[in-house]
Amino acid sequence: MLQFEAWKRLVILIVCLVGLLAALPNVVSVPFFPGKSVNLGLDLRGGSHLLLRTDINAVLTERLSDIAEGIRISFREEKVRFKSLTSDENSVSFSLRDERDSAIRDTILSEFDDDFFVGTQAGTTTIAFSDSGFLELPSRTVEQAIEIIRRRLDPDGTKEPVIQRQGVDRILVQVPGIDDPERVKALLGRTARLTFQLVDMRITGAEAKSSGRVPPGSVLIESASNDGQSYVVEKRVMVSGDMLETASAGFDQNNSPAINFSLNSIGAKKFATVTGSNIGRPFASILDNEVVSAPTIRAQIFANGQITGDFSIQESNDLALVLRAGALPAPLTVLEERSIGPGLGADSIAAGQIAAIVGIILVIFYIVLSYGIYGAMASAGLLVNLMLILGALSLIQATLTLPGIAGIVLTMGMAVDSNVLIFERIKEELRRGRGVRDAIKAGYSRAISTIMDANLTTLIASILLYIFGSGPVRGFSITLGIGIITSLFTAILFTRFLIVLWINAKKPKTLVI
Repeated sequence: MLQFEAWKRLVILIVCLVGLLAALPNVVSVPFFPGKSVNLGLDLRGGSHLLLRTDINAVLTERLSDIAEGIRISFREEKVRFKSLTSDENSVSFSLRDERDSAIRDTILSEFDDDFFVGTQAGTTTIAFSDSGFLELPSRTVEQAIEIIRRRLDPDGTKEPVIQRQGVDRILVQVPGIDDPERVKALLGRTARLTFQLVDMRITGAEAKSSGRVPPGSVLIESASNDGQSYVVEKRVMVSGDMLETASAGFDQNNSPAINFSLNSIGAKKFATVTGSNIGRPFASILDNEVVSAPTIRAQIFANGQITGDFSIQESNDLALVLRAGALPAPLTVLEERSIGPGLGADSIAAGQIAAIVGIILVIFYIVLSYGIYGAMASAGLLVNLMLILGALSLIQATLTLPGIAGIVLTMGMAVDSNVLIFERIKEELRRGRGVRDAIKAGYSRAISTIMDANLTTLIASILLYIFGSGPVRGFSITLGIGIITSLFTAILFTRFLIVLWINAKKPKTLVI
C-alpha cells in the first residue's frame, strides 16, 4: 500500500498553512493581520535617491594624525627625545633633540610601505603620502565606504539597494520602498567611529577649556549629551570599534536604552589588560569624536561591555546597527537627495502581471493536456510552490525586483521539470509490466536522485551568488534558492501526497499517464 506517515501529513499541512498565511497579505488586505507583503524593489516601487561625497581630506588628516601619535608613543617607549611633532592633511614632521637617536628613528620609520615618502632635511624628518599612495587612497576609501553603506542599509542582503561609485569620490545610493530620504541619511550620517580611551586625570575638562591648554598626548573632547561638559582624554586609542564582534540594543540597570557589545579575541585581551591595570580611573567611550560616557573602571572587564548614554530606543537600535556594520572610513556629505518613482511605470508592471498569469495558464494547460489528472495534481503543486515562495519572501521581508522575478520564473520551470521527470519514470515502469502501485513507487524512487542532483547543483550556485554577489544579483539568488527548496517540497512530498490520496481512493487497475 502507498501510505504517508502521520508526521509527513502533518508537516505538509503545517508548511502549506504557514505559506498561505504568510502569502495572504500579498493578495488581499486583511485587517489586524500580523503578516506583511513582499517589499517591491526600486524598479517596481520607487524609493529614495541620495548622492554622497566622501571627505578624502578628512581621511588624509586622520591618517597622518594617527601616524604622528604612533611615532610619539614609539619614541616614548624607546626613550627618544624629540620636538616639534606636528601633523596636518599634507604631512607629519618632527625633529630629534639628539642626533645619536637617528638609528632608532630610522628603524621605527622603516615600517612605512611604498604608500609613504619619508625624508630628512636640515634635521627635520617629514612623512607624507607618496604619489602612488595619494592616488590609491581615494579609491580604497570609496570602496570601503560602499561596503559599509551596504551593510548598514541591507544587513541581510534582502532589500537590494543600488549603491554605485560615481567619479573619484562620489557614491550613488538608491533605496527601494523608502520615500523619506531622512531615514537613509540618519543611518549614513554617522561615521560611527568608536574608540575607548583613558581620561587624563592631570587636568579637568573645565580647566582645559578655561586655560586653553591640554597636556601633550591628550585632547579635549566634548560630551555627546550637549550638557556643556567636556573631557580631556589621552590620544592613544586603547580599544577601537573595529574589534567589535557584535553590538545590539538593550537596556541598562536603570531600564534606559543602551548598547550591549562584545569584542573579538584581540579586543577582549586589550580591554581586559587596560581595565585590569587602570581600576579607579575613568574610561571614555568616544563615538564620532564625542564622549558618550566615561564611567570609572570598578573591576576588570573582558569581552562584554555596555555603552550607556542619552539614547532613545530608535537611536539605540540604529547605533547598534551602524556599529555592527563598521565605521565609515570617511565622513559623507549629501550632495543631492530626492524621492524617485518606479522605473518601469504602472503600465509596464501591469503588462508583466498579465504576461505572468498567461504564462502560468499555458503551462498548466500543457501539463494537464500531457498527463491528465496527474498533470492537474502537478499544476496544484505548481500553485502551492508559488504560494510558498511568496510566503517565504514575505517572512524574511525580502525586496522583489526584476531579477528576483526572473529567479521565480526559473524555479517555476524547474518545478514543472521535476514532475515531468517523475511521470516519465512512472511511464517507463508501466511499460516494463509493473503494477500501478509498484510503478509509482519505482518511478519516484528512481527519479528523486536525478531531481536532487539537478536542484542541489543549482542551489549551490545560488548560495555562491549570494555570498559573492551584491544588490540585484543577491536578490536573484535569494528567490532562486527559496524556489529550489519549495519546488523540491512540492515535487517530492506535496504532489506525491495528492497522487497517493487519489490512488488509495480510486484504486485504479490501470494507470494512464
